[in-house]
Amino acid sequence: MEQRVTLITLGVSDLPRSKAFYEALGWLGQEVEETVFFQAGGLGLVLWSRDKLAEDCGLEPGPAPAGFGGIALAHNVRSDAEADALLAAVEQAGGSITKPAAVNVVGFYSGAFVDPDGHAWEVAHNPGFPLAEDGSVTIPDFGAP
Repeated sequence: MEQRVTLITLGVSDLPRSKAFYEALGWLGQEVEETVFFQAGGLGLVLWSRDKLAEDCGLEPGPAPAGFGGIALAHNVRSDAEADALLAAVEQAGGSITKPAAVNVVGFYSGAFVDPDGHAWEVAHNPGFPLAEDGSVTIPDFGAP
């Protein structure tokens, strides 16, 4: 298997609500057959019915987990001020801030939120993970001297 992720699909309970949330943050999506596709840098973020996604994965549909679901998406930004502005926009769009932005234990500035379906996102300004002009991130070589 090549080391690559191409699509991330979020199972949602209310597609119009979820689409409106991400569009309120400035994302531009296309809805096709009850599925919303967003181009997110070099990959796609997809919104689809939670039950249909479970079925498509060969799993039994069920309620969303209470509390943390075991995965967090991250959106790195270029400054602390950009992180603050994004978290303010999230709150205005209907998301919930779960961790206000501050310098974290690792030493970079970050905060966190959940979207209307409880999907966790980190917003981070981490100069150690530089962003290219197109927004792609470079994972540093942790073994380099």
